[in-house]
Amino acid sequence: MGPGFWILPLTYIGPGAGFALVGGFFIILLTMAAAAAALFRMPFRIVLGAGFRRRTAPKGPYRRVVIIGLDGMDPGLARRFMDEGRMPNFSRLRDQGGFRDLATTTPSISPTAWSSFMTGVDASRHGIFDFLTRDAKTYAPILSSAVVRGPKRSLRIGKYTVPIGRPRVKLLRKGIPFWKRLGDRGVFSTIIRVPITFPPEKFHGCCLSGMCVPDLRGTQGSFTHFTSEPPVDGAGPGGTVVRVEVKGGEIRTELPGPMNPLSEKGGDLGAPMRVRILSGGKEAEIRLGGKKIRLGLRVFSDWIRVPFRAGLGIRVRGIVRVYINSLSPRFDLYVSPIQIDPERPALPISHPLLYSVYLAKLNGTYGTLGLAEDTWALNQGVIDEKAFLEQAYLYHEEREAMLFDALDKNRSGLCVCVFDTTDRIQHMFYRTLEPDHPANAGREVTAYKGVIGDLYARMDGLLGRIQERLGPETLLMVISDHGFTSFRRGVNLNAWLQENGYLSLREGAKESGEWLAGIDWESTRAYSLGLAGVFLNRKGREKSGVVEGREEIARLKEEISSRLKELVDPKTGKTVCKEVYDAEAGMAGPFTRDAPDLLVGFQEGYRVSWEGATGKISDEVISDNVKAWSGDHCVDPSLVPGVFFCSEPVETDEISILDIAPTVLDLFGAPIPGQLQGKKIPLRLMKEG
Repeated sequence: MGPGFWILPLTYIGPGAGFALVGGFFIILLTMAAAAAALFRMPFRIVLGAGFRRRTAPKGPYRRVVIIGLDGMDPGLARRFMDEGRMPNFSRLRDQGGFRDLATTTPSISPTAWSSFMTGVDASRHGIFDFLTRDAKTYAPILSSAVVRGPKRSLRIGKYTVPIGRPRVKLLRKGIPFWKRLGDRGVFSTIIRVPITFPPEKFHGCCLSGMCVPDLRGTQGSFTHFTSEPPVDGAGPGGTVVRVEVKGGEIRTELPGPMNPLSEKGGDLGAPMRVRILSGGKEAEIRLGGKKIRLGLRVFSDWIRVPFRAGLGIRVRGIVRVYINSLSPRFDLYVSPIQIDPERPALPISHPLLYSVYLAKLNGTYGTLGLAEDTWALNQGVIDEKAFLEQAYLYHEEREAMLFDALDKNRSGLCVCVFDTTDRIQHMFYRTLEPDHPANAGREVTAYKGVIGDLYARMDGLLGRIQERLGPETLLMVISDHGFTSFRRGVNLNAWLQENGYLSLREGAKESGEWLAGIDWESTRAYSLGLAGVFLNRKGREKSGVVEGREEIARLKEEISSRLKELVDPKTGKTVCKEVYDAEAGMAGPFTRDAPDLLVGFQEGYRVSWEGATGKISDEVISDNVKAWSGDHCVDPSLVPGVFFCSEPVETDEISILDIAPTVLDLFGAPIPGQLQGKKIPLRLMKEG
């Protein structure tokens, strides 16, 4: 692919990081397009309506349970804004029902926590410890949640190689979501954008997949930046820079799309794009995807459908939004990641497949990318804070429409909807809560110091609108997967491991490349990749493992753990790690072997550094975090509990995110399986029978 793309298995160091999932991803897009187009012609309202009608009346005290997920809502900030009177609806919910901290998972990472929410078990039983892990056989990074492969066979037709058969899309998360258990007992559920539900599983209900749905390029979000500035070597993680020239007030260029699998030579597909500057540089006419739109400065376009033609009459269609930063004297235009079109889904993003089509026909086209808010474009300065906020709330409004439709139509059973806005905005604006945050250098602070307070107030307004649609036969929960804290300093665990003799580079190297490149594995006993912790280079598990024997493994884990807990930041004089957890000592599930051997719980203000997350060894162990991404939760779980609000009084102070699944099962009169680790939350039900 062109500059700025990462031709590696997908990983994650922040939503929108844009790492490629599989090189031949477009094979899947082509094979799915025909099936999606056929289903599109079906009378989907009839099919979907039949699903809504096929219900069995719940046998618990409530006909309906509604769970609203506000990703990353922090209990400390919630209390602060409730005390300030900015969250009156949440205050009433707290006073009439209950409000508690919600213990998160170890590690306190979104895919781990949401997987535990839906399954009621820890990571050693559902297998998701991070956004990414490593393939122990190759040390290469791989996405933890899903794998996408093309069909096994193909047919050669002239210069084309055509895939034959169905794509192979597999969800790697283990465990059974509680809505699947409810469905087996006849309870219908609507599940909207819950993370780690791609590809969607079959159950008695409807589901629109959330976090980890890829874009059309097969990444977690790759923007395109068109600019007349001098050439640069790509945009780095998250996108591609396209250099353009303005000639006669017009730009002729091409939007780079997915790779073309029909060609043995590879290469990207592209869609022609023309921009004509109008009104003295105050607006432009954009021709893209066979459409002509007129767009002013610094506003997002509506969704634009863009077809990419591969040959043999085969094409796949994506959707984008366009944002013009500047037209004159500098041309600067941002195009969002090319997302899967929900009306013609090129991959299975909903269950049933027609549910995504139904939502688009009902409310209009909407974003489908799992990590849709383009945090990396803001990190890179491709869009500014104003544009990011506008984009985030556009996605939020789309989600609201989906939720309200579900509440209106699904009068009994379960409804779960997760909003990402709270997480993404806190990640990017936490710096505004701390005037001395390193990320404030060179950035506007005063104009955005109220952004997080406004965010919580806006979520309060959402709660009020939800409550207007609920009656006495509905129990409401509002939860978050974790809270938030400051991310001021980054820790490169691999640099620390090298400095302390646990990791070695190949002869003559002082720094490594990304993805553990340049490591001398035969002399390395421990390494890190991702956000969760440290792996031992175990013999018999890793490709070139050297650590073996129970005594040696136990001794090495204890040594690294104790030394990490003694690590002091020379700049602040503070200890960096609050706790280091031995995964095997604290977890007993069948997937413990896949975990980092040591899960690192950082103190507030610290997190794995950006370079460290990609396996790169830098010359500094601890460094300032100067990116806009200034808040985080990948710290010790005790520091970042989530929130638990309930419309019924809560009769305990100790609640974990693992407890939601057994509680909801019990509310519907369903048995709680013995393998669930969570426990039923004691609620003082005001409604009986």
